[in-house]
Amino acid sequence: MSKQSARISIGSSSCVALLALTIACAHSPALAQSADLVLCDRVAADPADPDKPADIPGVAQIAPADVPIAIKFCRRASSASRRALYELGRAYAANRQLPEAIGVYRKAADKGSTAAMVELGVLFATGTGVAKDQDQTRKLFERAAEAGNPRAGAELAALANAGGTSSDPVEARALLAKAVETNSAEAEFQLGWIMANGIGGPQDDVAARALFEKAAAQNHPEALDWMGNFAQTGRGGAKDQDAAKAYYERAAALGNEDAKAALKRMRCPFTIKDKRGNFVADLCL
Repeated sequence: MSKQSARISIGSSSCVALLALTIACAHSPALAQSADLVLCDRVAADPADPDKPADIPGVAQIAPADVPIAIKFCRRASSASRRALYELGRAYAANRQLPEAIGVYRKAADKGSTAAMVELGVLFATGTGVAKDQDQTRKLFERAAEAGNPRAGAELAALANAGGTSSDPVEARALLAKAVETNSAEAEFQLGWIMANGIGGPQDDVAARALFEKAAAQNHPEALDWMGNFAQTGRGGAKDQDAAKAYYERAAALGNEDAKAALKRMRCPFTIKDKRGNFVADLCL
């Protein structure tokens, strides 16, 4: 065989080997799993899940038309990905298959999914699909918060604010202080709320106002309402009636009832009563 023939033969063999490798890779379980995860993420990723890669936007709610797709591909991907396992739980919940969702959330939480821990905590807190269990709720929120989940810190603080007997306001405040580092609007609002009320530490209106302002910039309805109140009364900073009205209007547009009532009070600051002190009418300007 000539050198030229040898070169051609070797080149052909290399191409065949490369082609065979390409075909094998195309059918490899690893790549098929990856494709399933991509499709699962596309329709079912949770924007608040710390496991979610930054380049995946996620969806607040799974669209009804995407539920079958999510169940199919998230189930396939779930054997190798705790994120997909959690997303499968979201798909089951969206399909009103609550027992299946709870079972999957438990598995995802056992694998370390903090988002699944939070979802389970909410279910235990509300008694949805499981018996109410405040101790279990607190444990799940604490476990997720200690792992850095900002929503868990906010939920833990909310539990303390609601009078959860097992909650530690000091610990909740510390966890929220860590959670706000992720720019979580809910964590910023909750930490602002407990600072404004002196829960778990000293009252600090200036710091609370700064936190409310950050959360309001992300259109958090309750933070917008509180910013309206702080601007209206001059609490923690300058008094500004125009700014207060603007905050209340934004909160009201998002459905906040307290902000709607505050706007009405701003428009109608005086109340007319009869001799017995009974309400007669509001006097609007």
